[in-house]
Amino acid sequence: MKLVDMKVIDFIHEIDSKSPAPGGGSVSALSSALGVSLARMVGHLTVDKKKFLALAPEIQFEFKDTCNSLIMIKDQLIALIDLDTDSFNMIMKAFKMPKETENEIKLRSEKIQEGTTEAIMIPIKVASLSLSALHLIPYILKYGNKQTISDLGVSTLMLSSGIDGACMNVLINLQGLEDRIAAAQYKKQVDDLIDKAHQIRDEILDIVYKGLNRN
Repeated sequence: MKLVDMKVIDFIHEIDSKSPAPGGGSVSALSSALGVSLARMVGHLTVDKKKFLALAPEIQFEFKDTCNSLIMIKDQLIALIDLDTDSFNMIMKAFKMPKETENEIKLRSEKIQEGTTEAIMIPIKVASLSLSALHLIPYILKYGNKQTISDLGVSTLMLSSGIDGACMNVLINLQGLEDRIAAAQYKKQVDDLIDKAHQIRDEILDIVYKGLNRN
């Protein structure tokens, strides 16, 4: 059964087990998917409300377009929940391959590197998609239902956690990548993702907390 098809309680129990997968990578993808869903919830609770309809037509259109653009991100993140665990299982399967002959050793090594690369690329995609979603939050925050400001705060935290968690999974898998030039490039990409995510996260949360502390 796919992870995404499990009941929430079963997924939680699956994480709480002796198996190393699903682990932090799948949880990071789930975190970001939840963050995107919360942002879209705010959109649903904003559109067609009196204050929203009083906005200029071009703002209404851009707001709806912003919320709609999150659908594709959400769907991709959902798929990545299982793909992250699949990539880990690829590595584990490769390590169990026979290594008696020279050809077996070579094939085993190739499969390990193939799985390791997959286990790097998938969380990079999770982090990149999550950052794209995070960049859309300020616009939703600006024109969204003010009663949902805390939900956007949680959305921001979930997306930020998804990015950090995914990047941590990249970093740990880089240790097993033999191509050090590629590893350095991935490391640079991860550092950039983290820096950008932390900057926009802090900017959004500053606005959220100021809004929540007005009363």
